[in-house]
Amino acid sequence: MLTGPNVILILKIAVFAVTWLLLASLICLARGRYWWHGRLNIAFATLTIAVVVGLEFLIRFVDPNLFDYFDESARRTMAVHLSFSIPSTVLIPVMLMSGLRHLRRLHVTIGALFLLCWTGTFVTGVFYLPHR
Repeated sequence: MLTGPNVILILKIAVFAVTWLLLASLICLARGRYWWHGRLNIAFATLTIAVVVGLEFLIRFVDPNLFDYFDESARRTMAVHLSFSIPSTVLIPVMLMSGLRHLRRLHVTIGALFLLCWTGTFVTGVFYLPHR
């Protein structure tokens, strides 16, 4: 059933799952497996952007009132979450393209900023957004 709490729970699972891909990518990077690092980043970016586009479709066209159940506290938590997740979403394509074009300095800089934003996205999304 498509309810706000169910969508939040599905999103939490998705964020958790793609974070494992991101961690695997970083492990490959640390081990010098740059090809695998790149392939895992492509998978991470593709899945993450697909989830964002899917969520936008849901809240724009399917049910604009999906998250009306949020109280004031949940709305503040969502605002904090979005302050991390929106920059993450913007940085993903830049990070991906800089990596694919071997622009190392830009890729590392954007990657560090992205990891900071993604950590905030993960923590606020998985642990603080209400799914009940």
